[in-house]
Amino acid sequence: SFRRQFCFFSSQNVSVVLSPAKAMANPALTDDAVSPGAVAWVLTSTAFVFLMTAGLGFFYGGLVRDTNIINTMMMSVVSMGIVTLTWVVFGFSWAFGDNGSTGFGMFVGNFDYSLWMDLDMKMWGDSGLPALVFAAFQMTFAIISSAIISGSLVERMRFSAYCIMLALWSLLIYAPLCHWVWGPGGWIGEMGALDFAGGTVVHISSGVSGLVAGGILGPRRHVEKDLGPANVPFVILGGCLLWFGWLGFNGGSALSVTDGVAARAVATTFVASASSMLTWLALERILKGKSTSVGASVGAVAGLVCITPAAGFVTPGWSIAIGALGAPWCFATVELMNKINLVDDTLDAFGLHGSGGIAGAILTGIFAVEDGLIYSGSFLLLGKQIAGALAGVAFSAVGTAIIVGVMKLLLKLRIPEEHEVGGVDQHTHGESYHSPVKQYPKAKSSDVSESTEQPSETV
Repeated sequence: SFRRQFCFFSSQNVSVVLSPAKAMANPALTDDAVSPGAVAWVLTSTAFVFLMTAGLGFFYGGLVRDTNIINTMMMSVVSMGIVTLTWVVFGFSWAFGDNGSTGFGMFVGNFDYSLWMDLDMKMWGDSGLPALVFAAFQMTFAIISSAIISGSLVERMRFSAYCIMLALWSLLIYAPLCHWVWGPGGWIGEMGALDFAGGTVVHISSGVSGLVAGGILGPRRHVEKDLGPANVPFVILGGCLLWFGWLGFNGGSALSVTDGVAARAVATTFVASASSMLTWLALERILKGKSTSVGASVGAVAGLVCITPAAGFVTPGWSIAIGALGAPWCFATVELMNKINLVDDTLDAFGLHGSGGIAGAILTGIFAVEDGLIYSGSFLLLGKQIAGALAGVAFSAVGTAIIVGVMKLLLKLRIPEEHEVGGVDQHTHGESYHSPVKQYPKAKSSDVSESTEQPSETV
């Protein structure tokens, strides 16, 4: 049998890159084995995706109170440190290690790549990529996935508890789910469900996990909804950085530059996001009377989320439909979550990422070239997409509930109420977004008299 290492579709013919079960170590890196174009593109995409986490920090930071901006941005920044190490130590190996196609191998990898062993100066199968290029690229996905969760937890969770949760979640939720979808022998991938760049792996997992963790943590005690975002330019900057980085997020997931799939993924990413942004602005104008800059940024992100699982599997024309259909889906979810108010999904991590990931998985089953409903007339792929998405929802929800529930029994998860009221930044980090008024020392009287006594130059 074959084990799926990664997959992509070409323009007309569906071509899936498959690698045999790896009974041997990765082959040595040689000049002939390396594809220079693919290496250059995936390394560039790795930098793009890494920048997305900074963009997420600005995006989230601009939406909260000005006394919580630094803490909110730090929740994204610290993911760069924590998840990098968890991914190197165990995460990558659990996600992409080959543990067979039956039993545990369907659900988790092994320890073969722990501490990135057998990756240095080795090739990643027959992909044309050095193994470290592939591992680093996938690492950036794990980093931003973990950071997205913070959108449901900001303004009330202890920073130390959040850091512990990030480490546990990246290892116990993200890595196994990544294996299910993309790893060798993973059961969702073997079933035939499609996820080009992480609709289930990244967005469903983080959005659903954020919602569950936020429910266990409880709502903010003091919410000033009428005040609006503290820093709209931060939101716009963050949204633009996310859009920029997403071109590598989706485009780099082709892992190649010779078959046109990377070009397709970049094109569909542009188009779906633009379509979603304009649809969101129209909805705001019709339902609320004004189209806002925050709405433009949020709408663009909604389209980016929805196109993620489909980017390499659909044509640019159909990506317009994905953006136009995904935007109202996410818009309705965000409005519903805010109205029913059962869980304080503070920055709409579930409304955008969880809900958008589900929509994207379903729309992939409809519009995917060859096997999608509109091409084949068959509901088979659509059924697989729904099954894979529901599995991601269930695993993320139950796993996160266990992690956060156990942490709640052992640790204090919430900041004190007086810190929540006064602002998290100063109490947690000893810093504030607004610089305090600086008291400069006054000049000595002798210095002042000397300066006034000096004659002026004459011409």
